[in-house]
Amino acid sequence: MNIRAGNPFVRPSGSDRFTREGASITKIYGPTEGLKSVFEDRLKKLYRRKIDPDRVIGPDLARDLADLSLEMGRQIGLLIDRRGQVAQVILGEARRLGPLEQDWRTGGLTRLSGLRLVHTHLHDDGLDPDDLGELAQKRLDLVAALLIPPGGGPPSIDGAYLMPSAESGEGVGRFSARHTAELNLDLTAHIRALEEEITRRQILGREVGEGDRALLVSVTSLARAEAEERLLELEDLAKTAGLKVMGQRLYRAREAASKRVLSAERLRELNILALQNGVDLIVFDQNLAPSQISWLMGETDLRILDRTQLILDIFAQRARTREGKLQVELAQIKYLMPRLTLKDSGLSRLTGGIGARGPGETKLEVDRRRVRDRMNRLKKDLDQVKVQRGLHRTRRARAGLPVVSIVGYTNAGKSTLLNHLTRSDVLAENKLFATLDPTSRRLKFPRNQEIIITDTVGFIRDLPPDLVEAFSATLEELESADLLIHLIDAAGRDMDRRIETVEKILGDLDLGGTPTLRVFSKMDLVEPEKLEGLQHRYDALAVNALNPITFSPLIEAISRRFGFE
Repeated sequence: MNIRAGNPFVRPSGSDRFTREGASITKIYGPTEGLKSVFEDRLKKLYRRKIDPDRVIGPDLARDLADLSLEMGRQIGLLIDRRGQVAQVILGEARRLGPLEQDWRTGGLTRLSGLRLVHTHLHDDGLDPDDLGELAQKRLDLVAALLIPPGGGPPSIDGAYLMPSAESGEGVGRFSARHTAELNLDLTAHIRALEEEITRRQILGREVGEGDRALLVSVTSLARAEAEERLLELEDLAKTAGLKVMGQRLYRAREAASKRVLSAERLRELNILALQNGVDLIVFDQNLAPSQISWLMGETDLRILDRTQLILDIFAQRARTREGKLQVELAQIKYLMPRLTLKDSGLSRLTGGIGARGPGETKLEVDRRRVRDRMNRLKKDLDQVKVQRGLHRTRRARAGLPVVSIVGYTNAGKSTLLNHLTRSDVLAENKLFATLDPTSRRLKFPRNQEIIITDTVGFIRDLPPDLVEAFSATLEELESADLLIHLIDAAGRDMDRRIETVEKILGDLDLGGTPTLRVFSKMDLVEPEKLEGLQHRYDALAVNALNPITFSPLIEAISRRFGFE
């Protein structure tokens, strides 16, 4: 028994809606300028045609479409819902149909759109990349081309549908027939089986409490080894943010500053992967321009994040103190400002006089004004934080206590080292950016000498400039340091570049002249011979931050630096 699926198509906003059975639909989509009235009438009559829900298209309608298309010299497409009603009539050019409406939304992770696209091809060339792109982006039930013979006559059919798994190299299944009447495909049962399999693979495979699923994408011109290392780091960032990584894709960069970050083929691949894996969002390793984000959002229903936004999200999750929350919010607002776009195209600018804005301010302008006001308030609050931190530094200077700051790449073990040096309980986790707020503790030496030892936020390559500026109050703590301990993960990946990143950031903060002591952490995770070579190469000490017995060389080095011996 066939259980026919409902009609889950989504109605676009505005007056051009898909309407329910019995409603009048007369809009012809696509370029209709100069269209003769006789052709317009014949196209509108296509809305009255009824198709068997179990068939892709009936042979009579296929023949009529082919004849009309051949007569007009242009492609004609029909969007057909699962009840067999024509939801849209689309007029194209001679070689292409053109993009479909951009404001669709699919029926969720486990549902296809509920619409199939059938359109004519004036040349016997089968489905093209644009057809497959629409199939993937809109999650159509299927897409089919009616291939018109050169001299006219009954068209053959060439079609494709999305696969619930990567069994096909291009992620789609294919079907074809010399005549539409010969096509043996029970469409209702076929779609039901597809969606059931998608559900089985996506929903049943999800763990309880699992976060959003993400695809990681890098579009770069870097050497492959460096690009792959950056993708691994992006995966660490994604997991820290609570995402479940479902796959990675590394693509070679196209033209610099191109609005289209990805080619149609690559975007189609990502859309298909997203359907097959229940993906909620795509995370790019590169920082995207507002125009690139806007273009991507128009080409996929998936959420889009770039590297900066991901780091900002992590910081927002990690911020605990009022100071930390202020700093993160300021950085987020600076990131958001150039990306504010007018969502409601129905709003128009109605000024209250010559050059006046008044009550006619558009929603976008109101949003921007409010954001600017909030930004100014945050800056004032952070200026107060800077004043307070300056007072604390002045008191420490009067006490005459040396200040040692621990710096390093994120997750190098800075908080763990601080805890075991000073017997503190600062939050320390095996995650990126576990600590945002600076923490200062006293460290006593054998002859009653003391120093102030400070833990700061970890560094990372391509640290967003807005984040560095927002955290200036925190990073000013480093300016008063008499000694920097550059903690390096001895077992970490890509060690040279991480060391270079930290030293570059210190240079950008005008701290390159501050005495620095390099110290390898996690020495227990490295073979002794390799560790000895690293120490000699970088003129560094080594500790196991979890084992205070290994701290002796570090304590002795600090004592010599401040003349405590």
